[in-house]
Amino acid sequence: MNNDLTTRDFIQSHGERLGLIWQAGKEGESRLLQNKKPVSGIPIAGFLNLVKPNQVQVLGPEEVKYLEQLGKNSHKDAISRLFECEPAIIVFAGITNSDEIETAFIEAANQTNTPLFYSSLPSNELTELLQYHLGRLLGDSKIMHGVFMEVMGIGVLLTGPSGIGKSELALELISRGHRLIADDAPEFRRSAPDTIRGRSPALLKDFLEVRGLGILNIRAMFGDSSIVETKRLRLIVHINTLLDNNKSDTKLWEIDRIGGSQRKKSILDVDIPEVQIPVAPGRNVAVIIEAAVRNHVLYLNGYNAADDFIKRQQKLIDGD
Repeated sequence: MNNDLTTRDFIQSHGERLGLIWQAGKEGESRLLQNKKPVSGIPIAGFLNLVKPNQVQVLGPEEVKYLEQLGKNSHKDAISRLFECEPAIIVFAGITNSDEIETAFIEAANQTNTPLFYSSLPSNELTELLQYHLGRLLGDSKIMHGVFMEVMGIGVLLTGPSGIGKSELALELISRGHRLIADDAPEFRRSAPDTIRGRSPALLKDFLEVRGLGILNIRAMFGDSSIVETKRLRLIVHINTLLDNNKSDTKLWEIDRIGGSQRKKSILDVDIPEVQIPVAPGRNVAVIIEAAVRNHVLYLNGYNAADDFIKRQQKLIDGD
């Protein structure tokens, strides 16, 4: 799903950090920024483009110079075309004074209620920041049941049946120095084609529900360092019971004892590695999860313990 993000909303949340100053077209503050997916792959924000217009048009010194070099009629037509495209926002980059904006742009912005801003940030930097922040705000999102943690510096989602002990496990991980991002209903958003980031809904931020203890404020109990606002999702750990006496359930845990149980789970069309960990009396699941994360980090760095073991075994068989 996509959120309805207006120009007003975006400026209130990100205008100051981007140095955006509202110059004209304030009546258009309710214009929507939307994460459209055209076949041509037009970005949400980009440099001036009158052929395949983006929603946020950035005019840096080079674009302004190009327009100034056009003939009188072509110059006028280009400005008209720019506003006929109905961009959500037009931004002049790399200037510090509104006097540097041609009057024709200000008049057209007011006539068409097109929000027009300027910023002192260089055009390349401003465009990259606009693409990044708008991508995060407008990316497809999904709520998932589980506890989202930062373990060993990477984002790990703990999933499993209700009552399996995810929150208790999260509490133990927090006491071991790891950090909470979101409990119960973390929200995940695709911020790039291959990147999923998660955060907590505002209502649940800082809180963790533990059966028998109720709602705990982790920030108040463990300090600010125990909470992370957002993190990229790198690994899913699914926890379930190990039922040796029920043949219908044991099949789930007929796990490859060398390669483990890693597989892929698709979230918002991005494949995320998932490992399954059976819980049973006497198993220290927190330690196992730490080991799973360490092993995943090794895998990301190009090392696979199972492959290494198989190669060593093959050398022994071959007599090397």
